[in-house]
Amino acid sequence: MKLYQTRANNNENLNSVDFSDALLNPSSAYGGLYAPIELPKLDQKFFSQACELSYEQIALEIIKKFGFDLDICVFERAVKRYQKFDKANEPVEVKKIGENLYINELYHGPTRAFKDMALQPFGLILSELAKSRSENYLIMCATSGDTGPATLETFSDMDNIKVVCLYPKDGTSEVQRLQMVNSAAKNLKVIGINGNFDDAQRALKTLLASQNFKNELKKSNISLSAANSVNFGRILFQIIYHIYAYVYLLKTNALKDSDSFDIIVPSGNFGNALGAYYAKKMGAKIDKIKIVSNANNILTEFFTGGVYDLRGKSLIKTISPAMDILISSNVERLLFDKFGAVRTKELMQNLAQNGFYELKDSELSALKEDFEADFCSDETCEKFIKEQTQKGIIIDPHTATCFKMSLNLTRPTVITSTAHWVKFAPSMFKACKNKELDDEKEGLEILANEFKDLVPDSIKSLFVSKSTHNDIVNQDEIESKILDWIRK
Repeated sequence: MKLYQTRANNNENLNSVDFSDALLNPSSAYGGLYAPIELPKLDQKFFSQACELSYEQIALEIIKKFGFDLDICVFERAVKRYQKFDKANEPVEVKKIGENLYINELYHGPTRAFKDMALQPFGLILSELAKSRSENYLIMCATSGDTGPATLETFSDMDNIKVVCLYPKDGTSEVQRLQMVNSAAKNLKVIGINGNFDDAQRALKTLLASQNFKNELKKSNISLSAANSVNFGRILFQIIYHIYAYVYLLKTNALKDSDSFDIIVPSGNFGNALGAYYAKKMGAKIDKIKIVSNANNILTEFFTGGVYDLRGKSLIKTISPAMDILISSNVERLLFDKFGAVRTKELMQNLAQNGFYELKDSELSALKEDFEADFCSDETCEKFIKEQTQKGIIIDPHTATCFKMSLNLTRPTVITSTAHWVKFAPSMFKACKNKELDDEKEGLEILANEFKDLVPDSIKSLFVSKSTHNDIVNQDEIESKILDWIRK
């Protein structure tokens, strides 16, 4: 299967690349991305057989259907990295938490966030690709809190790979920040920037598109790639866990073969929701994908009114920092799938030049066939955290936003739970105890005792480890800071 440029001047003869090339070079023409035109179809026989398989086995069977240019044994080694998770044979846990309501826990990996589900296998694949080509790569990532730690962990001490992670100073939780700045491997560089996540992501995209930057890297025999979900290698593995949720509902008789279900996704950069959309197109009987935002509710505006409008907006800091995003990169792949490369180019250029774009009524109707959207304030989010905690259901501030769309359910519904609560102790403490937390380490222990849960050793150690990355730079200093590190 080939992947195609999302922006073009005509919809015929689109430039296409193999999966491996898109992995190593994720940016396409006119500043666009790569995406599939067609997806493999999974029939009911597949889903019936999947009920007897482990997560790893299901993942491999799905990947085989894509027919990518990599040998399947590479993917076999990649998914074995799930054995590092809390339960070696069950990296994902789906649980029933109410009438018609389920939660898909995706945070049981090494950095306690759903990004591990994609980045653990992705890291091995990309490193093996680089080695097989005798090439060296600089992997860039910009993070709002979860992608950074997961990227650094998966590529730590990997051959032929260096990593630079950009994070917004004061734009992540303290645990997320410590997970990054305490990274000790020699092939990792973490840089804080004066700005927000959108600034970090803009800097990433600028560097990915900069021929001058690539030429400077070439002098050190290094090529450039990215670990953000602009890379389709990430999206591939995000499709799988949504399909797994469907398999779980079938296996537990929560659904019959002909029944459909809904998925609720806390969304920032839209990669998680896009994975659910692709899963639906492949055959998982998803009726609606419900997108929940925090106060940065640009996706709610878009999916309800058809206008993606950045004008006059500034990023709002919330208690769900990984969702503090205004420019959601993966919406572009949805536009491409629905409306083609020409229309996508037109819309994305309007956004870049004018700060907004507007869909036609027919286009908005096409999106509403698959999506609903709402947003959740911090106050409402705290209320949901407290209510669920009192029921023995411990959810982080991102997952908590989903409960805004979990009322009056008419069919089985799966909440996508994206992070472990331990990464957000101050917000959890305030929600549950209605007071501020003075000492985060102590607060974690207090909450863990109340929740009858454990603080993972990997989180405890963050408070005694030494920070090895202390750079905070302005946006115009990022390129020189990276090149200085590369040349050492």
